[in-house]
Amino acid sequence: MSATPLNSFTQRATPHALALFRVVVGLLFASHGASSLFGVLGGAMGQGGTVPTGAWPGWYAAVIQLAGGLLVLFGLGTRAAALVSSGSMAYAYFSVHQGTALWPIQNGGEASAMFCWAFLLLFFTGPGAWALDRVFFGTTEPETAPAAEREPSAA
Repeated sequence: MSATPLNSFTQRATPHALALFRVVVGLLFASHGASSLFGVLGGAMGQGGTVPTGAWPGWYAAVIQLAGGLLVLFGLGTRAAALVSSGSMAYAYFSVHQGTALWPIQNGGEASAMFCWAFLLLFFTGPGAWALDRVFFGTTEPETAPAAEREPSAA
């Protein structure tokens, strides 16, 4: 069974699309941390200023956001950084937002939910193309073609 041109293109483009997704998600997440820690981009919670150093959980969340976002952005330890970042967003959702209302649209937790799931996806898929892990550690991601499209191995 031969692949259609669209399937062939999407299969070749998948690592690059995944890398672009990783870069955008990492940049957005790092921006949240930078705003809370350094008062840039509108400051903490859009109110200006910064989160007090060592304040639980805001300051620790901001450190995870900045460090995790930068690591994911550059593709360094992507899976570990994505797992920690996903967990921090799950914690944020359930500890800050869930008590207000059931649905993220009602409780203001859309960003926490989206980041949580985006990072969980990156944990399972890996960094895609353009990851610095490949430069420093020579790691390569396994082939991402669906099993049905792979050639059967000779037994």
